[in-house]
Amino acid sequence: MSIHISRAGRPLVGAAGLLAAGLLLAACTGGTSYGSSSSSPKTSQAAKGAVGQSVHTGKTDFGKVLVDANGKTLYAFAADSPGKSNCAGSCLQYWPAAKASGAITHSADVTAKLATIMRSDGTTQLTVNGWPAYTYAADSGPGQATGQGENLSGGRWWVVAPSGTKIKSGEGDADGY
Repeated sequence: MSIHISRAGRPLVGAAGLLAAGLLLAACTGGTSYGSSSSSPKTSQAAKGAVGQSVHTGKTDFGKVLVDANGKTLYAFAADSPGKSNCAGSCLQYWPAAKASGAITHSADVTAKLATIMRSDGTTQLTVNGWPAYTYAADSGPGQATGQGENLSGGRWWVVAPSGTKIKSGEGDADGY
């Protein structure tokens, strides 16, 4: 189920309709799915063998993006490099690392390579095509992408497409990284 939110943060589907759709979906499938028409998640070859994170797609004003199991939009940080997070301390209060501790499942429409890295604090973090993934504390729920293009904590933040590429549209995209 995709959840559509306007740029102003208002749902395009009424709350009652959204709740009814969610209850119907949960009753039919035994759980909640975000943006996937696939009934069976796939497991990343890079992360087989443990339990951990589920990645799906969701709809935002910036198009179809990757979301975590709770439907929160996933972001990439321009100051990171593949396999290395540069977001620590107060940065993590605003941009929580997308934690993962084993096998990463994903909906069929996710084509990015999903894996994990070990952070300096000993936790594992989800990576998308090698780049560490984060959520944004100001996104209160599914369909929100309020951190898109923000230049905070030393770099720009971009939502991530199902292919794993950074979507560089929205506020602040003119000056890139």
